[in-house]
Amino acid sequence: MNDAAYASVVAPPRPVPDADVVALGESMVTFLPSRPGRLADVPSFHRAIGGAESNVVCALAAFGHTARWVSRVGADGFGDHLVERIAGYGVDVTAVRRDPGRPTGVYFRTAGDRGTGAHEVAYYRAGSAASAMSVRNVDLAAVRAARVLHLTGITAALSARCRELLYELTAPGPGRPPVSFDVNHRPGLWRDGEGAGVLLELARRADIVFVGEDEAAHTWGTTGGPAAVRRLLPEPRVLVVKEGARGATAFTRDRPDGTFQPALRTAVVATTGAGDAFAAGFLSATLRGLPVEARLKHGHLFAAAALTTPGDLAAPPARDHADRLAALDDDAWGRLRLGPGWTRAEQAEEEANIP
Repeated sequence: MNDAAYASVVAPPRPVPDADVVALGESMVTFLPSRPGRLADVPSFHRAIGGAESNVVCALAAFGHTARWVSRVGADGFGDHLVERIAGYGVDVTAVRRDPGRPTGVYFRTAGDRGTGAHEVAYYRAGSAASAMSVRNVDLAAVRAARVLHLTGITAALSARCRELLYELTAPGPGRPPVSFDVNHRPGLWRDGEGAGVLLELARRADIVFVGEDEAAHTWGTTGGPAAVRRLLPEPRVLVVKEGARGATAFTRDRPDGTFQPALRTAVVATTGAGDAFAAGFLSATLRGLPVEARLKHGHLFAAAALTTPGDLAAPPARDHADRLAALDDDAWGRLRLGPGWTRAEQAEEEANIP
């Protein structure tokens, strides 16, 4: 079966499929500043939610896929808020467990983009309910009842028990669904210096891997662009190397030299959540059996939705809207200019262009 088909990457639908995608990981309540400035100077914050894995399944559910989020939250108001907000996107949250002895994680951030030196983030997640996830207190059957299981390296960094859980879920064996893995290296979470090795091992066990070119260089010392990352990671059936504003390259069995797709030009409001959105778009197109070029384009379209909104989580464009834009030829794709509100435009290739 050729690269345009998905049967070699994602499991075929079960007689009664539980979910297209299941994601396991920590989500936190995030507080966004009411105005720019240092955290010390911001007088008030707006409450939102953020979490790499839940961002992915929320976007997929909003796009019409069945999705489940598996995690642990505290038996507190913040836990209530997380579960209610994520369920509001159409995500199945029945496998989320409450921890009476540990809190839900929260964090605060400044309005500035993460790429600037003035950006501040204050995390309050140590000892959180999600950091206590383990093979003994997570519903493994609910996690595995998926056509694709999506995981990230963030979970492995939370605790030794979380790391053990990810090793269990990525181990080959009967009943294991195809695994999508976003490396998501967060150096500040790795206290023992083992992050690079753990992330490499988990990536090698996965079927679909997402990693930034600069992230791979920082984590594993790769040089020579996406091809060097593929040489380090020959095992995944699909490897997507994100190259920032330039675009992304996907390596597949049918396309061993890689397929590059330029990113869209967008009026960036904030970069937070763009990588999660890209993964959601790529996985959506994979589940639908679209060719690799279309998978990359859908990844870029979902990312553009996140880039043009201020929060961690952005609703994707409507499916017919995304399909129409993904069908544009290379010249028309290159002329697109997307700004805030583009996902709601009826004719994005005309109305969302930035003069």
